[in-house]
Amino acid sequence: MRLDPLPRDRLAPEQQRLDQAMRAGIRAHLQGFISERADGALIGPFAPMLHFPEYGKPLWDVITALSQHTTLPKPAHEVAILVTGACFRSRYEIYAHEHVAERSGLSAQKIATIVAGNRPGDLTPVEAAAYDVAACLSRGAQLPEATYKVAQATTCRCQGAEGSTAR
Repeated sequence: MRLDPLPRDRLAPEQQRLDQAMRAGIRAHLQGFISERADGALIGPFAPMLHFPEYGKPLWDVITALSQHTTLPKPAHEVAILVTGACFRSRYEIYAHEHVAERSGLSAQKIATIVAGNRPGDLTPVEAAAYDVAACLSRGAQLPEATYKVAQATTCRCQGAEGSTAR
């Protein structure tokens, strides 16, 4: 099912509140890519969230919490997002997060390799752990104990004990 983007002047009050929250989050954390049409209607995954704000608002709250409270360094966080987007061939997710990942410090070569479905050879230990966990879980597999232990040890070294959640 494809849902057309909703122009701002057609939004109901509940949709307007969600639209404002999403725009604030995009401005604060997700800059560098096109997120709206010329008429101001949000595009990509934001449009369906606005069509169904009873689902869109809780989803936006989860997205916000995950992005604001991650214990991973921003480049590793973006690695996980790109791996997941590539696995599911999510065009807008890949498009948007290529820009966000570049701004986080990931090289164009790393980004291109990840979105092609491959693991770059020059990932930092934390980026490699993020890649391996995201790749495994995106395939629907159970995370092997060895992968979990490497990720836990790597993120703990990077972020302290709190990093063991690898959010």
